[in-house]
Amino acid sequence: MTASKLFESYKLGPITLANRAVMAPLTRNRAVAGLVPNPLAVDYYGQRASAGLLITEASQVSQQGQGYQDTPGIYSKEQIAGWRKVTGRVHERGGKIFLQLWHVGRISHVDLQENGQAPVAPSAIRAKGKTFVGGTFADVSEPRALELSEIPGIVDSFKRGASNAIEAGFDGVEIHGANGYLLDQFAKDGSNKRTDAYGGSIENRAKLMLEVSKAVSSAVGAERTGIRISPVTPANDVSDSNPQPLFDHIVDGLNALKLVYIHVIEGATGGPRDIAPFDYDSLRKRFKGTYIANNGYDFKLANEQLNANKADLIAFGKLFISNPDLVERLKLGASLNEPDKATFYGGGAKGYTDYPKLAEAKAPAA
Repeated sequence: MTASKLFESYKLGPITLANRAVMAPLTRNRAVAGLVPNPLAVDYYGQRASAGLLITEASQVSQQGQGYQDTPGIYSKEQIAGWRKVTGRVHERGGKIFLQLWHVGRISHVDLQENGQAPVAPSAIRAKGKTFVGGTFADVSEPRALELSEIPGIVDSFKRGASNAIEAGFDGVEIHGANGYLLDQFAKDGSNKRTDAYGGSIENRAKLMLEVSKAVSSAVGAERTGIRISPVTPANDVSDSNPQPLFDHIVDGLNALKLVYIHVIEGATGGPRDIAPFDYDSLRKRFKGTYIANNGYDFKLANEQLNANKADLIAFGKLFISNPDLVERLKLGASLNEPDKATFYGGGAKGYTDYPKLAEAKAPAA
């Protein structure tokens, strides 16, 4: 049995996590009719309930917020009911689970929008990127800039989604402010060329992310509200000319709201951790709540960062896809299943709920 801070319990706001390992949000494109969570999701999340905290795949707060086919929502009664089955299973198994709230902004396609309308964005700048629609990857559509009068509706959709998540039995919510989606698009000057109260200065560009955070935390409690940010990732064609002061300001604002955690993608999402210079310790010092570190973590790096007090919790992504019992495997120093990338997006049980646990892998053939 390997000793590690990763296996210690941790108090996250009003809840106690069994360990410091977090399952990162992972898009799997398996929602069924009405963008309701797949019944298989009950097994999928239930199998992984030994993580200290599960964060669900991103779930759109409105139809307008959808950017990929078959991603679940959190805005209809049917979706709430579908998610309630997931939270019930996770809680039966002693786990804790947050739902990630999502609006993709310009990373969408007209085929996913109501009446084939253009996706929305801070500015009418088309991203150089692809989305998954009609069973294939396609270029994202040309967006239109949100009118100033529409922005309160965006904030309300996040607030409503958060309340729906609590109704569905979640322990809390994570706002998706990362990876080049709507809130990140507003924050970064590569995608935000507005000249009104939501454009120009750092304070103006950060405003929507902070307004959403305030609205969500007022609805469900700051102690049940986290947020994910990615200061330097180039994901979805997003960029900022000077990310350090921008994210120092954002994190100061999140700290003032007393959010329970910040979930920080260090480096390029799913890529190099050192893609651009950035002082993550600055965010750690500014934020008095919990710091979840994410991107390219293995057991060794997790231990190094926890021992150096550079993070409180460590998020693992692909390792949790292929290892439902990841925490137990790490404790035992056991080998890990390799993920099958061909089954990441879309499909059924294969590559979703059929990865073996240790006991199953070791069981002799009948």
